[in-house]
Amino acid sequence: MTPSHIAIIMDGNGRWAEKRSLPRVKGHAAGAEAVRRTVEACREMGVKWLTLYAFSTENWKRSKTEINFLFSLLGKFLEGEKANMLKNGIRLNTIGDISGMPDNIVKKIRAIQKATAPLSGLTLTLALNYGSRDEIIRAVKKISSSKPADTQKAFEDALDTKGMPDPDIIIRSSGEMRLSNFLLYQAAYSELYFTDTLWPDFGKKEIEKALASYASRDRRFGGY
Repeated sequence: MTPSHIAIIMDGNGRWAEKRSLPRVKGHAAGAEAVRRTVEACREMGVKWLTLYAFSTENWKRSKTEINFLFSLLGKFLEGEKANMLKNGIRLNTIGDISGMPDNIVKKIRAIQKATAPLSGLTLTLALNYGSRDEIIRAVKKISSSKPADTQKAFEDALDTKGMPDPDIIIRSSGEMRLSNFLLYQAAYSELYFTDTLWPDFGKKEIEKALASYASRDRRFGGY
């Protein structure tokens, strides 16, 4: 059975570049191509929600040169993919505090979100300036002054992921086996899949392997 929501921690761009004696930015550029392949593969497979961990709250610790390149790459990706999103019914969504990102990037994001809002195919969610602990703290602040009758629902409605289903499976590339502050609340009953494949080498075959593993699992949600 195809999962409704796949979330991916895209890891390994830097190591991919280092293995080839290339600058780290070359790894990020190759990683952008992997994003295109992955989005297309998920759309073809009938996945309804795809969430990609694109820029974390911790990524600000990287060099200014690398950060600037990442935002430039994101801008080019958005410009290049807008027509494809409209053609294939892909709706753009974001989670994270994008207000802290460069104004020109925020404007591009908002414009594409508005243009793709009516679409009902795959929803592509980019986690940008996102960290799960930051998200949880912001949600707590939103509801701290109220006394909701249903605290869990009020809290979940205050999260960035309001209206989104929890991920059925979280995939991480590059061999690392941790969640790195990604969707910690939402991952309570998600299946986890780790692959040694570096993100720039990721594509349809890796998705198929992950989904084959997912199909073999018995999801009980703590019920029995």
